[in-house]
Amino acid sequence: MKENMTRARRYITLVVLVATGLAMSAQYTETDRIASGVLSGIGLILDSQERKQHAEIYAREKVQFQPAFNAAMEEARQLEAEGKMADALAKYEEAAELNWRYEYSDQRNLTRKITSLYVPAGRTDDGPSVINNDKVTLPDYSRYRVTRENPICKADKDAVNIKIVRVCCSDSETRVELEYENVDRAIYASVPPDTYIKGKKSGKLRIVQVENIAVKPARTLIEQPYQRLRFALIFPALSLQDNEFELKMPGKVWNFKNIPCK
Repeated sequence: MKENMTRARRYITLVVLVATGLAMSAQYTETDRIASGVLSGIGLILDSQERKQHAEIYAREKVQFQPAFNAAMEEARQLEAEGKMADALAKYEEAAELNWRYEYSDQRNLTRKITSLYVPAGRTDDGPSVINNDKVTLPDYSRYRVTRENPICKADKDAVNIKIVRVCCSDSETRVELEYENVDRAIYASVPPDTYIKGKKSGKLRIVQVENIAVKPARTLIEQPYQRLRFALIFPALSLQDNEFELKMPGKVWNFKNIPCK
């Protein structure tokens, strides 16, 4: 009898300890959950405060540097009117750097103004409107049996900032030259490795080479708004029986149909 009572006491004690432990565990779990929620809330508050601080700093800097932008633009126009193109170009570039950061004026027109002064100022490159155009445009296209300048073709409705500027076909390759205009402050561009062209007789032809643009996962930076990146995509030769083809970049809206190749 005494032994049975001892066993009962031990059992009750064990039950109490287990119940207490479960209660304590639940309490700690709830405490952890609450603490995690509090920390997340603090993180959101800090993140919100940081964004607010950045916005305030940006607003102060924009006001601070606006007189410098206005002065640079005024001096640039005066120098251009006097025919001092190199000096005018330098001042327009100074204004553009501030405009790129703080958006005082239409960056597209300013970028194109700078580009238009490159030749009069004696500069040999293309200017900021076109990035490394000389790496894409060939000195001689005579080796292609067909070369179409600015071919009329249909792009996806969202592909408003990209166009095909030249299509070249030979017995060994199909060359498609494109131009993409950046409308953002900075953007990375790349071509998927499974990009292809397709003709009715040729079928799918995977890309074999690119010029002046990266292939994923690498990326090409277009740093300033309204810069235009020209690049070329090289594919195997289309069938002589194909009159047109389509260009597909999987995962992008840079897709074109009805591209003439004759």
